[in-house]
Amino acid sequence: MKYLVSAAAIALVAAAPAAMAEFPERELRGAIMWGEGGATDNVARALTPHVEDALGQDIVLQNRTGGVGAIATQYVHSQPADGYNLLYGAENPQLYRVLGLSDLDYRNFEPVSIIAQGPAVIVTHPDSPYETLEDLVAAAQENPGGITMGSTGPGGITDVIDAMMQSITGTEFNAVVFDGEGPGLTDLQGGHLDFMTVGLTAARDTIEAGAVRALAVVAEEPIEGMDAPPITDIYPEFERYLPWGPFYGVFVHADTPTETVDTLAEAFSEGVNNPEFQSFINDFGAVILDLSGEEAREYLDNWQSTTTWLMHEQGATEVSPEEFDIPRP
Repeated sequence: MKYLVSAAAIALVAAAPAAMAEFPERELRGAIMWGEGGATDNVARALTPHVEDALGQDIVLQNRTGGVGAIATQYVHSQPADGYNLLYGAENPQLYRVLGLSDLDYRNFEPVSIIAQGPAVIVTHPDSPYETLEDLVAAAQENPGGITMGSTGPGGITDVIDAMMQSITGTEFNAVVFDGEGPGLTDLQGGHLDFMTVGLTAARDTIEAGAVRALAVVAEEPIEGMDAPPITDIYPEFERYLPWGPFYGVFVHADTPTETVDTLAEAFSEGVNNPEFQSFINDFGAVILDLSGEEAREYLDNWQSTTTWLMHEQGATEVSPEEFDIPRP
């Protein structure tokens, strides 16, 4: 009998290290839903080294583009809910259901961190004949569908701002879709597009280098270091949609253990508050949010409500947000 008890005790001791292992034990993987050089990619790659320091593990980043971010979203959701697969995402999944792109949105994920929000900026080629946003709108009104607009696809920044523009000015543009802001900006610089609306975080360097010209920032107040006027100075009617802008966050499967989510949230918050990353965000013209838990969930719900109903009222969604229990703002 004593032998049996001793064997059981030995078995328990042997199993204890596995049971007590702390997350993370190995490297993590991060899927970035947009291509290299875009705002989401830039934010992810600037932040991750500081998070790695906090976690004590590497995070291997990979761009998984396609489907307006739906490829990366589906990939991460299909992985084990153990916290080792991170989705570096933007706002797009909040529109998937109403656009018929996917059955997933951020309700299927746990928000580890809503990192920051950035204003959108409308840019054109420096040699463009459109010196102002009014010039661009006038040309579009004279030639509906004749002005080419760089787009990241249904539900992307451009399409949401386009819906706002349609409601206020009645413009109609010809959308050319890219796998991210970076590729679109490259084509714009090559003179293959008339304009594009992107996150300021993706375009600030190219604006400062004179490679593109900013016509307006989608904000109510001037942006430090930007010559372009706030869009409400040009079209005051935009006030009813603002503040609005692209956001950047990190997410894990909704079934991930709470303790694991908490560990990740703490590490990402430490990374977000690193002075080097804060300086990066300020230089890009974004605003730090550093939201997790219920605050992050409330932010996501409010953004989804405002945007989906705006797009539905402009006829840009296939079904009503009401069908997916998304309340009116």
